[in-house]
Amino acid sequence: MRPSSFFEIAPGLTGFRTVMVNFFLVVPLHAPRQWVLVDAGLRGSAPRIVREAALRFGSDQPPRAILLTHGHFDHIGALPSLLNRWNVPVYAHPAELPFLNQQTRYPAPDPTVGGGLMSVSSPLYPRQPPRLPTPVHPLPSDGTVPGLPEWKWIPTPGHTPGHVSFWRESDRVLITGDALVSTRQESALAVWRQHIEVRPPPAYFTPDWRTAYDSMRRLRALDPAIAATGHGLPLRRDHWLQELDTLLADFDRRGLPRQGRYVTRTWPRPALA
Repeated sequence: MRPSSFFEIAPGLTGFRTVMVNFFLVVPLHAPRQWVLVDAGLRGSAPRIVREAALRFGSDQPPRAILLTHGHFDHIGALPSLLNRWNVPVYAHPAELPFLNQQTRYPAPDPTVGGGLMSVSSPLYPRQPPRLPTPVHPLPSDGTVPGLPEWKWIPTPGHTPGHVSFWRESDRVLITGDALVSTRQESALAVWRQHIEVRPPPAYFTPDWRTAYDSMRRLRALDPAIAATGHGLPLRRDHWLQELDTLLADFDRRGLPRQGRYVTRTWPRPALA
């Protein structure tokens, strides 16, 4: 049986899966009737996002803001529909704005990384977000998060230039986006089964492996108790941090794809004798 597509993660944080990617409803601890949306799923996800929000906050209660971990197609697909319904600001890292505001496209996906159907299919994935009815705003430079005073945003580039994660220090809860995921996203079978394993960003869409590795180390240094990931179920069972330590300690073998155009450009392996 496939795992549930709805999961309560921590106080004020609820996650939902749409096909193969997650979005999150986040509530400030001091204002339980207010909320913020983190990421917006695939195209066609807007009805579910609206429905889930209405069940919890009422049909006349839009979010205070929409926050983006990054602008890949599977994290912003519902944005045009949501912004036509809700007049709310959208925020992302400044380095992500050229992509989100359609000034440039993301690097081409890399199907040569292997791992399964998701990788093989990646040349079909859109490289440019859809046109939005309003521009995306930069996140505040001081690390604060609009609408969520208990949270901070943390730069975690590598998967994209302006990728960010969100951190609530009071209970060590982390929203990782794709900087760290909990399923082997390259494999359609693994995505379907939602088997939990600590994984680096989806390989087919990661153009800078050295920076992605540094971002994973930055997240590990926070010593999080729970990680709500952009793909896969939340990481909160015993020993998941030890699994992350093992991955980081032997990243060349356990984290990197064995091949791939961006691997050789950004993480050169020593030549064989």
